[in-house]
Parts: sequence; C-alpha cells; structure tokens
Amino acid sequence: MYLVHIHLELVPRTQLPFGARDMIRAALTADDLVEHVAVHLRSPSRLTLGFYLLAARLEEAEERAARVSRRLAKDVPVLRGARLRGAGVPLVPLAFERTPG
Repeated sequence: MYLVHIHLELVPRTQLPFGARDMIRAALTADDLVEHVAVHLRSPSRLTLGFYLLAARLEEAEERAARVSRRLAKDVPVLRGARLRGAGVPLVPLAFERTPG
C-alpha cells in the first residue's frame, strides 16, 4: 500500500463544501484500488488529496493516483475543472531508518 499525494489547483472561487471527502470517495470505483482518501485544503485555490492505494510498485501507485484524480476532476462537481499540479509519494527522511545497536 502506498500513500500518494495529489496536488490540485481548483477553479477560482471554488469552495469545498462540508462532506467533500465523502463526495470524492463515492466517485471512486473498486478498480481504483483506493483504500482511503484524505482531503487537505492548502489555500483557497490549492487542494491535496491523499490516496492510500494498493499497487505492486511505487510508479504504478503514482500513475494510478494521477489517472484517478484526472477522472475525479471531471466527475465530481466540486473538483470539476481542477488542474493536476503534481502527484507523488511524500518523503519522510529518516523516519524508518534503523539506528545501529
């Protein structure tokens, strides 16, 4: 399982309604292999979606998350017209590095 962050630029003056996460989740299909979605508004025009999804490889996870987000930008009214600004696994330096001893 991978956590992939999708960075979207929203259409100007878009306001995320209460329950936006549920709307996004409802638009996902079983084929998307998304286990969980987190929604983070970064500014009035920037949104980050966190997809926890199943994939065999990192590249596959990033590609699928980008593909799913492009579809969501067409299918979910609150995301309609949003532009994909980036997709990638967030790096946490040294978080899982073992210390000697």
